[in-house]
Amino acid sequence: MSPDPAESPGLSIGVGPTATPLLDETISRNLSRMAAEQPDADALIACESGLRLSYGGFGRAIDEVAKRLMALGVEKGDRVAIWSPNHPEWTITQYATAKIGSILVNVNPAYRTSELEYVLNQSGTSVLISAGSHAASDYRAMFQKVAERVPTGTVVYLDDPSDWQALLDRGTSITDDELAAREATLQPDDPINIQYTSGTTGFPKGATLSHHNILNNGFFVGELCGYDPTDRVCIPVPFYHCFGMVLGNLACTTHGAAMVIPSTGFDAASVLQACATERCTSLYGVPTMFIAELAEPNLADYDLSSLRTGIMAGSPCPVEIMKRVVSDMNMDEVTIAYGMTETSPVSTQTSTSDSLDHRVSTVGRVHPHVEVKIVDPANGQPTQRGVSGELLTRGYSVMLGYWDDPKRTAEAIDEDGWMHTGDLATMNTLGYVNIVGRIKDMIIRGGENVYPREIEEYLYSHPAVQDVQVNRRSRPPVRRGGHGMGAAPAEER
Repeated sequence: MSPDPAESPGLSIGVGPTATPLLDETISRNLSRMAAEQPDADALIACESGLRLSYGGFGRAIDEVAKRLMALGVEKGDRVAIWSPNHPEWTITQYATAKIGSILVNVNPAYRTSELEYVLNQSGTSVLISAGSHAASDYRAMFQKVAERVPTGTVVYLDDPSDWQALLDRGTSITDDELAAREATLQPDDPINIQYTSGTTGFPKGATLSHHNILNNGFFVGELCGYDPTDRVCIPVPFYHCFGMVLGNLACTTHGAAMVIPSTGFDAASVLQACATERCTSLYGVPTMFIAELAEPNLADYDLSSLRTGIMAGSPCPVEIMKRVVSDMNMDEVTIAYGMTETSPVSTQTSTSDSLDHRVSTVGRVHPHVEVKIVDPANGQPTQRGVSGELLTRGYSVMLGYWDDPKRTAEAIDEDGWMHTGDLATMNTLGYVNIVGRIKDMIIRGGENVYPREIEEYLYSHPAVQDVQVNRRSRPPVRRGGHGMGAAPAEER
């Protein structure tokens, strides 16, 4: 599916195609339809634990957890947080909370105690579902340090079988009719997810997203990847961010494709093994993940012949890396996506039919049912094609707002509904967008604007350079969501 030619050819304004209508349903209703159509097809495969669920089994697992949360007293609109790497229970919880209308609060697995305390308090989380530990993080110990200062009354640890089973055992009092009655009260525009995002300073902001936001963004991402029920998508990117839970999970379930979780945390060899063993057709990753996979010494020993597409995003995609992904990993139809948490997240994407040149030098054209314009930061007027400015986006994908923070919401979304991204971009005559930097990162040297990406691309062309980051600050920034669609946590990069 390729976008229509962008409108206003003289100005940097693009409008995505609208021939395919938006989905007007909740996440749970959409999944129920898919499960009814293909109950025996693979839905969720967790390679590390060996869990395999068909669409029918996935639906039953979701109902089970949904009932148990209702038995805990979770009401529509209540916040349920999840703090965990990519366990399969993360995905089941995502759909279970959507089914009962509670709001899933994504907690970054890299958070420390101060950040955890802030997020649980700011969101008013009543139930926390958590891993016991991951990498160097002892989640149990960290929660105990803040337990008396947060509103969270119930904690369920995923790595404690008796704890998870205790949750499941609580739901025997909730009937199928009661669950259906709760589901019937939900509307597509209800808030369903809070994702915390910030720059390098300040408290995180809780981008609040609806069924309508993320269900449709996942659907159209899948459309541009050409997904159907025969696809099997390897998802090593973290679920706590839109890249994993929207581009990954929701893109799959809206098309009847299989979700494949290679491991709880990123491991290049596990990703390659999962793609080979499960015959994955699609693979996701930020550039650093693909770099690690390409650097595996026995890369050629993995049978990657089933791969055809995928998504590379999270930060500017190096041209040389993109070329190797196509040539060495068989991903001829890999796409590039651009977006931010506050826009569900994708605003532009290349298609599987775009030329390699467009896929290595742009972030594609405007997504369906989305508007994009590039404006002069000084006066807010659209720039001419080819002239850089700040990228603004508007449409169904723009968040409901920052949770309980109207001031910062008004700073991000103007009175006409445009989300101000803070990213500098250009749009060419065919409507393809190129991200050239951040407004705050632009370097002015000798009266000329120099962007870190220009320097990075030049350095990547040297065969001895595996990875590079150019930053104008005296120390590297810590990326926490927002821009770049959720790069991997610092400890994974």
